[in-house]
Amino acid sequence: SFLYKLVLNSKNGVPVAENFRLEQSTIPDTVQEGQVRVRTLYLSVDPYMRCRMNEDTGSDYLLPWQLSEVADGGGIGVVEESKNNNFAKGDYVTSFNWPWQTVAILDGSLLQKLVPQLVNGCLSYFLGAAGITGLTALLGIREKGHVTVGANQTMVVSGAAGACGSLAGQIGRLEGCSRVVGIAGTDEKCSILVSEMGFDAAINYKKENVAEQLRKLCPGGVDVYFDNVGGDISDTVISQMNQNSHIILCGQISQYNKDVPYPPPLPPDTEKIQKERNITRERFLVLNYMDKQEASVLQLCQWIQEGKLKVRETVIKGLANIGAAFQSMMSGGNIGKQIVSVSK
Repeated sequence: SFLYKLVLNSKNGVPVAENFRLEQSTIPDTVQEGQVRVRTLYLSVDPYMRCRMNEDTGSDYLLPWQLSEVADGGGIGVVEESKNNNFAKGDYVTSFNWPWQTVAILDGSLLQKLVPQLVNGCLSYFLGAAGITGLTALLGIREKGHVTVGANQTMVVSGAAGACGSLAGQIGRLEGCSRVVGIAGTDEKCSILVSEMGFDAAINYKKENVAEQLRKLCPGGVDVYFDNVGGDISDTVISQMNQNSHIILCGQISQYNKDVPYPPPLPPDTEKIQKERNITRERFLVLNYMDKQEASVLQLCQWIQEGKLKVRETVIKGLANIGAAFQSMMSGGNIGKQIVSVSK
């Protein structure tokens, strides 16, 4: 039988749709012992994937995509045939390393079964709010944020309208922060953060003076900083952080096209502030906390069911459009999580 797959066509500085090409291929008719044949339903498009287009990803847990090979990432599908005792036909399954193709034969040991009822039937949420994105926000805040209920803490989130940032602000509030301020790049994003996501305020860094606005909106200084971007914005936030405060180092999107170590070093003046005020800034890798994955996903699902965690998704239809979705996300075009729905 035939399938379509998306392979890496080229690697270059800033991602463009032409980095990928669609190819037709065939799939073996027989499923081996331990394997399942799955039909792809949803694929996740995420900023970290930019690192996989480099010759070296700069990390020990991510392998670079290879030219002319099928790309992969977070995915969800339905089992069409199973020779694995853990899965039956019709089961919904997910994997971190789902190939970008319409149909695949996968080793059952790489898959996890999904329960659609946990997310009110919105299966794609398992790639975002109830998946690795939500886990990154929740575990980042719990492991590195040191949020204490009743301690009157202020949290600032950069890249606040992105998949992770929009959840992090809400989770900061649910975990006990009394004030949450987001930083984003358009008026529309800022207004959605406040009206839909429950942020107290949001700053448009392209139009407003971030330092001035932070002084006004966080009069008691900043206690927790959920950092999705790095660069100048982070230097500005750090300069207004309190003694013994905490940076949750989630991503450094401003640095992804550059060849710098991770976490990227701070400029000398900012580093001086960090040391003098004893501000923690440690690398955070959600994969190091997988023993807490199950309980954390259940917590996220509960908040989603109760309506306490608002989810924004941009769903793009068709495998052929992943490249364009990736380009749009890396240029900051969308709010929330980017998902590609794959039909036959």
